[in-house]
Amino acid sequence: MAITNQERVGKAMELLRAGLAPFVEREVQAALKADSVRMDAIRRFADDPLLGQKPIAQWDAAGVLKLMWETWNEVFGKMLGRAERSLVQELRDCRNKWAHQEPFSSDDADRALDSMARLLTAVSAAQADEVGKMKQELRREIYDQQLRNEKKRVGGSLIEAAATGTLKPWREIVTPHADVASGRYQQAEFAADLWQVHLGEGSDEYRQPQEFFRRTYLTESLKRLLVGGVQRLAGTGGDPVIQLQTNFGGGKTHSMLALYHLCSGAKPGELAGVDAVLAEAGVKTLPKAKRVVLVGNKISPGNPVTKVDGTVVRTLWGELAWQLGGKQAFARVRADDEKSTNPGDVLRELFKEHGPCLVLIDEWVA
Repeated sequence: MAITNQERVGKAMELLRAGLAPFVEREVQAALKADSVRMDAIRRFADDPLLGQKPIAQWDAAGVLKLMWETWNEVFGKMLGRAERSLVQELRDCRNKWAHQEPFSSDDADRALDSMARLLTAVSAAQADEVGKMKQELRREIYDQQLRNEKKRVGGSLIEAAATGTLKPWREIVTPHADVASGRYQQAEFAADLWQVHLGEGSDEYRQPQEFFRRTYLTESLKRLLVGGVQRLAGTGGDPVIQLQTNFGGGKTHSMLALYHLCSGAKPGELAGVDAVLAEAGVKTLPKAKRVVLVGNKISPGNPVTKVDGTVVRTLWGELAWQLGGKQAFARVRADDEKSTNPGDVLRELFKEHGPCLVLIDEWVA
């Protein structure tokens, strides 16, 4: 299962802590015995006052790295060099970036993993090998993505001749979903339904933003759609109206779900692939937006719907107004909703008052 660069760096940071902490504690104890540093001075370096009451081996990565930096001359400079001191400072910045949920590009993540592996190797920590494996896995992913981009650029398949004789059948490589393998698969559960997700119903694969992006491969077209959406909502570009044109089953609803979950309020680091979307869009955080979902075959003009607050909605523009601002916004179009007449400029005013807005329309001609 794919993980985000944020998650990857977080796992490596825990390995860094596990590898450094015993080394740091051992060297500090030796320095205390040699009377080259005092224990009260050591405890002052912990950001969290509670850390001062714990053994150094139980400190988090931030505390361990800060302790190494602040006591370098007295303790660690005797067995580590300038290169390792630079790595400590770099990883302190990296840890702060990770803790503040800032996005990591693939290059940033590769640099972080490489620096962690180097520092762990310098202190002979066993965790260096595991971080090194994570780095190699990331580099394979980067290479695979570059290869896919190159294939698309030249418009042909670039399967290496040396590999053609060793390719295994897909059924020996791909593991079916548990429901498929067990015979409990129900097609309806795996059909994207925008309205169902909007109501908070359906399977986790579609309802939960994290699971949705974890199971979604961001094609170039989908990525381009998300980049444009982010730029538009952030006010830096993008088209105001996008019409998705695909054949039946071509991914229109799935694409709209991606936009829907992108504006769910979830942190970018929790959504696989979104770090790259933000980087390409030129923004650091996901913009907040009011989401409106209109699905043609779920809204009947002949059957008014009573909302949870008692509002009775009859038309698409009534539904749109209510989703934008509840009963208060609906009151602005109530008369037109009851008469099924055009609300005119009121909708523009509502968009302006409640914007930025993401309006998703599916099954328009149903």
